Amino acid sequence: MIRFRHWLVVLSMGAACALSIPLPAAAQAAQNGRILGRVMDAESGRPLPGAQLSVQGTRAGSLAGVDGRYVIVNVPSGEQTLVVSFIGYAPKSVTGIAVPADGAVSLDVTLNSAAVALEGITVSAERERGTVGRALDEQRRATGVVSAISAEQISRTPDGDAAQAVQRVSGVTVQDGKYVFVRGLGERYTTTSLNGARMPSPEPEKKMVPLDLFPAGLLQSITTSKTFTPNLAGDFSGAQVDIRTREFPSSRRVAYSYSLGYNPEVASKTLLRPRSSGREWLAMSAGARDVPQPAREIETGMRPGTETNRVINSFRNAWAPTEGLGRPSSSASASIGGSDPVLGRTVGYLLSGSYSYAEETSADQRRARWFPGTEGGDVEWQRFDGTTGRSSVLWGGLLNLSTMFGPNARVALNNMYNRTADNEARREQGVDENTASRVQIDRLQYVERSLRSNQLVSEHQLNSRARLDWAVTSSSVSRKEPDRSEFVTLLPASGTPIWFDDPEGAVRTFGDVSESSIEGKTDYRLDMGSPTRRHQISIGALYRYTDRNADSRGYQIRPRNWTFTDERWMQSPEVIFDGRNAQGDDANFLLQTTRSGGGYSATDHLVAGYGMIEFAATDRLRFVGGARVEHSDVALTAENMQAQRTRSTPTYTDVLPSAALNIRVTDQQTVRLSASRTLARPEYRELAAISYREVLGGEQVIGNPALRRTLIRNLDARWEWYPNPSEVVSLALFAKHFKDPIEQRYLGRSGTDTRSFFNAESAENYGVEVELRKGLGFLGGLLDPIHFFTNATVMDSRVVYGDVTEDRAMVGQAPYVLNTGLTYAAPGGGMSATMLYNVVGRRVVNVRPSGEQIPDVFEMPGHAFDIALRFPLLSRMSMKLDAKNLLDSPYEVMQGTVTREYHRPGRSFAVGVTYTP
Repeated sequence: MIRFRHWLVVLSMGAACALSIPLPAAAQAAQNGRILGRVMDAESGRPLPGAQLSVQGTRAGSLAGVDGRYVIVNVPSGEQTLVVSFIGYAPKSVTGIAVPADGAVSLDVTLNSAAVALEGITVSAERERGTVGRALDEQRRATGVVSAISAEQISRTPDGDAAQAVQRVSGVTVQDGKYVFVRGLGERYTTTSLNGARMPSPEPEKKMVPLDLFPAGLLQSITTSKTFTPNLAGDFSGAQVDIRTREFPSSRRVAYSYSLGYNPEVASKTLLRPRSSGREWLAMSAGARDVPQPAREIETGMRPGTETNRVINSFRNAWAPTEGLGRPSSSASASIGGSDPVLGRTVGYLLSGSYSYAEETSADQRRARWFPGTEGGDVEWQRFDGTTGRSSVLWGGLLNLSTMFGPNARVALNNMYNRTADNEARREQGVDENTASRVQIDRLQYVERSLRSNQLVSEHQLNSRARLDWAVTSSSVSRKEPDRSEFVTLLPASGTPIWFDDPEGAVRTFGDVSESSIEGKTDYRLDMGSPTRRHQISIGALYRYTDRNADSRGYQIRPRNWTFTDERWMQSPEVIFDGRNAQGDDANFLLQTTRSGGGYSATDHLVAGYGMIEFAATDRLRFVGGARVEHSDVALTAENMQAQRTRSTPTYTDVLPSAALNIRVTDQQTVRLSASRTLARPEYRELAAISYREVLGGEQVIGNPALRRTLIRNLDARWEWYPNPSEVVSLALFAKHFKDPIEQRYLGRSGTDTRSFFNAESAENYGVEVELRKGLGFLGGLLDPIHFFTNATVMDSRVVYGDVTEDRAMVGQAPYVLNTGLTYAAPGGGMSATMLYNVVGRRVVNVRPSGEQIPDVFEMPGHAFDIALRFPLLSRMSMKLDAKNLLDSPYEVMQGTVTREYHRPGRSFAVGVTYTP
């Protein structure tokens, strides 16, 4: 069943191609054209169900549905005028609508309340399209503090996934290319939802969903809500990131795209390559690398002989990297969407698929550990320098369907499936300080991840004032890291390299994480008051069940009774383990499980309910307040490799109040003030008392079943000014107080560093956020198509451990974040160009034990500069040129004066073509 689902998504791209073939003229409607779109409130952006639409001088007309959508059929071809009216709103006439014969034209219309515009308004179709709200409108109309990036903005960047796109939002940084940090707070304080429903995480040590799982081409928008309102989940403080998949277009639209990439460090260069098991290009190779059955049957150790040989021979004989020439990166996508009659009912649909492949290398990477000097100072310990070759695959697809049941009910089915894999080979050399030996470590690592989401959504306009929405979502994720191998070779000053006789000389590790969830929620909204002074009461409920399982196990192989002159020491690992040394009852090897590793299973029941009121005290002052109650019940059982079990069952019921004032100073300026209480729960891995560490010098991490959830008080103030629909100036202040914040700290300074998770007593976080988007037309007419944009966040924090107050940043926080750039959009929608710059300040990664004279660990500032060009090519084609990471700023982690990690990601370039038949 699982394999069938994988192939179904791959074949969807082929279906999109087939569906895009034009139908014979006899099969197409040879009648008049259609007008489709939405009717919305100009101030709030809400749909206006029941709005009346008619084509002037004809009998063609329609009513807007529950989502504001409308379809007018049998409209005479040619230039037409559309008349739109709704009770309490000024009517509007839209002129100059060019209706094609046997085709459709899309037009969204906004209406002003009667108090704002008492007389009817007449505008051209071109002008009306320009006033429809996009990302800035969503930000301006939001109840709380919101930042958003639209599909149009994403398309003007070289970003290939949601993780790259979201870092353009003010106050947002991305760690490790996939984890979101907002306002300097770590990923535990940020949650991710897909189409409004929480997504499970495939990561073994984090609840945060890695955003590199979402191809940019499947996204409609990314919205970050930075303040809490009761209709949102209460377990965030940085932001709630909501990823919206693309909606179906009003008229049939087909698109194909293909791009080819170039990386100077990869193209035609010799790279390290892992050994293949087949189907890596489909991100479906984990099955061939899974834990062999004989290995599953052993416990902590085995006697040398027949059974040991059977287990060793069952492992894949893959230990050392191979070499090969680098290949160019590439990506392709296809989509078809529209709104067509099906069995007498208009159905909106979008089918889309994408695939990308990339290779990269890090030829100058190094890692080391900090160690105290005998007379103070910092000493570099266990330094290794090496090279990594990596190939990555990301593919995915979505199928979204929507239809109306009468004018007041809409039902939608949203489906998404994504899959990704990273296949990596690493070779590094350095000195093992414990034995004073120079060694080489070969590592082969394959990580495969998948994400599935199926969602049924329904919207019901019960009457002119009441609306009921509900949604049921089923989601699942998986992360498989099968058969990671590490082989250590001793490099003598002279002579042939030999196998390093150490418990970590030959290790196989297997990791598997899976999580599934089912979520149901409902929201009821009642509008009161007049069109000029609307009030609203909202109530809702949510239930979510989550089931998570994780397992990590390792196996160590050592030689037994090999003499010093034995020639087998000098053989390659693929010869040592090809079976010749493990035949019958030969006793040439010792086999045991590693001490680190283990597994856990967890279930999580969350029940929530809320009440919220929006009260318009005047036409310029609006109060939003209420409370949310959340009951969380977690049951987690963990078992380490020594078969020792621990159990953690944290259960909490929390009341989370929120109050906000939105003051409309002028028609273009708004001040927002808010106060709220939220929380952050421990992640499952943090509660599991199992450990994990890397070979030779790696750090060990162990969980803490006694962790408590964090309670957070949030204060926000923001001033916004929108001089016109495409410009914004904003200034925000924020302050947060944390009770029992969870931090990762070192347990000591012994030979092998061990980290765990602890509750500090309290912490404070505060900062300033500035955003500016301004057209440069005021400097001269020639600069009118150019916009300058920037957003910056400056923040600080203080942490309290018992009686000790530490003036340092919280773990994961950077003191500043800056995004800035220029965009050019040619009049008429032709060429566009974007230059983007991003920098993140020095960020805390790990902190010392309280009172110890050990330096904290920091990720150093990283600078990124990207350029993207888009321009038309022939009548139905467009071309894009992307250049990423032109500064090639290194990734560097420091502890005191010791470089813990270092590598350069490299520059990359791509050229692509999009065809819309």
